[in-house]
Amino acid sequence: MLKRACLALVLLLVTFLVSGLDLSLPAFNPEFDEIEHYSGFSLKYSEEHEQAEWVAYQLTAEEVQGAADRTDNFRPDENISTRSAGLEDYKGSGYDRGHLAPAADMKWSEQAMEESFLMSNMSPQHPQFNREIWKKLEHRVREWAEENGEVYVVTGPVLTDGPYPAIGPNDVSVPRRFYKIILDYREPGIKAIAFLLPNRRCDQPLSVYALTIDQVESITGIDFYPALPDVEEDALESTIDLRLWDPDGVYSPGNAAAGVMAESKPEINVQEEAILYWINSNSMVRHNSTCRYYGKTRSGYYTTEKEGRACGLCGG
Repeated sequence: MLKRACLALVLLLVTFLVSGLDLSLPAFNPEFDEIEHYSGFSLKYSEEHEQAEWVAYQLTAEEVQGAADRTDNFRPDENISTRSAGLEDYKGSGYDRGHLAPAADMKWSEQAMEESFLMSNMSPQHPQFNREIWKKLEHRVREWAEENGEVYVVTGPVLTDGPYPAIGPNDVSVPRRFYKIILDYREPGIKAIAFLLPNRRCDQPLSVYALTIDQVESITGIDFYPALPDVEEDALESTIDLRLWDPDGVYSPGNAAAGVMAESKPEINVQEEAILYWINSNSMVRHNSTCRYYGKTRSGYYTTEKEGRACGLCGG
């Protein structure tokens, strides 16, 4: 209890140090990285994979209430020096043009809405992934923006576990996994959470895919919130408490099971469940070599009672 109180005090004391800094931007090298800034978001473009490595933005409660209509004006991004992916890359591919910064987060401005349909903001997503759990997570982020006043979001494909299948004449990489990082930097509840989801239909609750930011940083190689003071960055990125975020609505007031779950479930348990979904050894599918459970048995396959379900960490 004393530890938590001390941490809260530290967070309060250092908050003013980063006021005015752009918390939304991950670390990047201005000399070598192509960074583009738009009305509602910024992105780092990967020419190798013909999509953004990350898209970052701040979303406020007021912005969520915007009234700009969706345009569906998908088009190449002329700002990308090497030319972005085009409409022809996705045509007939079987993959959706999946938004990284969602159009529904850009309703506060007609220009921001228009820019959200630039192809630099798209990544190939399995239709059932894009239209189901990814859409659900995007909606939850907007709810968090309303509940907390504002949130900082960084989202994108994992581009460190290739090689990848590719689509279109520009060879757009098809990612195996996508991440979304959310930071609430307003008192009284400064907090952060990360999600890592495989690019396929996902039937599990959102909480199953929750991780710490540190874990996603180790997978992507991206430093997500370098503007934070080190002591605060370490505290926010190394832990999660699902009760503070409630991705699946199980801790909401009036839920009879909420109190039981909050008391009986350690903070890390649900996050660990995301890692403990194993590869199906019968179909000879093993963990990716970067996975912490890769090669844990003599045969190289790890099976338990959860055999047959894809690994939540490496995507399987």
